[in-house]
Amino acid sequence: MEFIAEQLETKLHEWKPQTSEKVRALVAEIIELADDDALDIGRSRRVEQEVLELLDEPSTR
Repeated sequence: MEFIAEQLETKLHEWKPQTSEKVRALVAEIIELADDDALDIGRSRRVEQEVLELLDEPSTR
């Protein structure tokens, strides 16, 4: 097993259950995107979502 997989396995047992579940979901999404050869598209969607969230934040002026 590669180092990264071993490290992930260890961390999943160390983190709080809620954190581990979030990480599992994210890793599953990354695997699906990689299988579909769509990682570049996924990254763009993430950045787009971050921008939309910034625009939705109330102004601090």
